[in-house]
Amino acid sequence: MVAWVAVALVVQKYGGTSVGDPDRIRAVADHIARTARAGNQVVVAVSAMGKTTDELIRLANAVAHDPRGREMDMLLTAGERISIGLVSLAVNDLGVPAQSFTGSQAGILTDNQHGNAKIVEIKGDRIAEALAAGNVAIVAGFQGVSTDKEIVTLGRGAGDLTAVALAARFGADVCEIYTDVEGIYTADPRIP
Repeated sequence: MVAWVAVALVVQKYGGTSVGDPDRIRAVADHIARTARAGNQVVVAVSAMGKTTDELIRLANAVAHDPRGREMDMLLTAGERISIGLVSLAVNDLGVPAQSFTGSQAGILTDNQHGNAKIVEIKGDRIAEALAAGNVAIVAGFQGVSTDKEIVTLGRGAGDLTAVALAARFGADVCEIYTDVEGIYTADPRIP
């Protein structure tokens, strides 16, 4: 007798604290690998490491009086690109195939508002191909590509938004948000 194993699609999101250093990245990779080895398809949204975004904003303010717009989005998306590369390397190192994707590579299409873009559509073709090939898809949170083909950010804390949008797009069975913030907020919980 052959047992039927249902494959679930699991979307996971890891915040900056979760991927804050190499040890934490390896722990995240282990959790992702265990989820995939359990027979699940896995899509992961990842934030920038620790305080990377804050540091990039500090650097921008050190070199420009009023940094904003296109160039800030180009700068700030670098943090998530570093994280997805490192997490993907760590997952692959555990013997589970993984591919990393920037927001634009993932097909996250947005309006043209730099710094606070709204998602218009998620094409997701490359993610679907990666999943069909048995890979974990690791996606940069917080970013997309505008209808004008510009790199944009979705606003602070939008890694969670990325995960939820990916879960909706792919009809995920579950969306797991791993964060050090308790609950769900309608605004930045760090601002009193």
